[in-house]
Amino acid sequence: MTDSKPFEKPVVVELGHVGKYRQISSTREAAECLMTVWPLNRGQRHRDALDTCLKALEGYRSTADARRALIEAAEESEVLVPEDRLPDGRLH
Repeated sequence: MTDSKPFEKPVVVELGHVGKYRQISSTREAAECLMTVWPLNRGQRHRDALDTCLKALEGYRSTADARRALIEAAEESEVLVPEDRLPDGRLH
């Protein structure tokens, strides 16, 4: 697991409280986020995303699969930030 496997496009989630955005730019970052700071309302998509990210880091799944699984987990936990909600397309 030496390569962080960067995403083609970052995924933005809102963790902790309203307006606290986090940009996730790689499979490694996604796995760390899913393991450490993800909200408690975790479901099957969270487990699937973590599994997919770990398999992608080991070379068994694609980075695109990991990104897609992260988005699904973020939607399930209601933390995905749509691009149109970001002020001027930037994080704060």
